[in-house]
Amino acid sequence: MGEWKASVTMRIRPALRGDLVEFAAREKRSLGNIGAILLEWAFEQLKAAGSTERLLKYKVRPAGSSEGRRSS
Repeated sequence: MGEWKASVTMRIRPALRGDLVEFAAREKRSLGNIGAILLEWAFEQLKAAGSTERLLKYKVRPAGSSEGRRSS
């Protein structure tokens, strides 16, 4: 059936846009591609959480963080 494309416009802080552009360049991707990946991933997280309130309540810990882990 193919892939449908839709244009999405959103307002973001200039600093965030700069960070996204920089990250996209490191990943050898376009800003639009990074945006699409993040939007799709974020929507899956939102569906799993059930609401924006529940989604924003929890934060992802950085990789390697020992915070919240039990010590043996």
